[in-house]
Amino acid sequence: MSAIGKAGRSVYSWAMAALYIVATPIGNLDDITRRAERILEEVDVVACEDTRRTLKLLNSLGVSKQLLSCRAENEAAAAQRIVGLLADGKSVAYVSDAGTPSLSDPGSTLVRTARAAGFEIIPVPGVSAFAAVVSVAGQGDKTVTFEGFLSIKPGKRRKRLQELLSRGEAFVLYESPYRIVKLLTDLTDLSPERAIVIGREMTKVHEEYRVDSAAGHLEELRARTKILGEFTVLVSGSKMT
Repeated sequence: MSAIGKAGRSVYSWAMAALYIVATPIGNLDDITRRAERILEEVDVVACEDTRRTLKLLNSLGVSKQLLSCRAENEAAAAQRIVGLLADGKSVAYVSDAGTPSLSDPGSTLVRTARAAGFEIIPVPGVSAFAAVVSVAGQGDKTVTFEGFLSIKPGKRRKRLQELLSRGEAFVLYESPYRIVKLLTDLTDLSPERAIVIGREMTKVHEEYRVDSAAGHLEELRARTKILGEFTVLVSGSKMT
C-alpha cells in the first residue's frame, strides 16, 4: 500500500492514509497538473462522480486504478465506503466529472464524513470554470459570489437572481445550452445595464468569451442556428460602458 507524503514523495506507511480532493480538466486534458497526475498514479483508489468519464481521463494519463462511484445520488453511502478504505490504511483520491469537486459538484458530504472520522483531507488545486472566467472578465470586481446552477423552476430562478442583483456585486452562474436564453431573458428584464461576461465551451476546441449586456448576448445567441456547449456566466457589479 502506498500513500503520498506531504513533501510529495511516495512513502510506505499505514499511518498516512488520506483523502485527496483532486481538481481535473474542464475540457483540455493538458490542463491536468503534474501534482494531480502523480496523486492519481500513487493513491490506492480513485473515487469519482462518473466512472466512465474518469476512466477516460485515467486512460489518457496511462493510469490504471480501482474506481469507486461517488456521485450526488449515492454520496452519503459512498462516503462511508471510502472511510472504510481509509481505515484500512488506503489512500483515496476523489475527482468530479470536471473541474474542482464541491463547486456545483459532489464532494462536500464526502469531505465532512471523512473529516468527522478523523482522516486528513488534502486539496490538490487546479482547474475551475469559476476561477477561469473571473481571470478573463476584466471588470475589476473585488467581490465575486459563486452561485453555480440556479433552480430550473422559473419563479425560484428569477427570485434568486433578484437577490443576487440587489447586492450590487459580481456573481458567477453555470448554465446549460437549454436554459441560457431563459437566464439572459430574466437578466435583461431585471438588470439590463449590467456587464455580463460569458465563457462557452471553456478550454475546449470551440471556446469563446464575450462581454456584453444581457440583451446583447441574447440577440447574438438567438441569431445562431443552434446553441451548443456549457456556459459560465459572470454578471459584473458594474455597468456596460
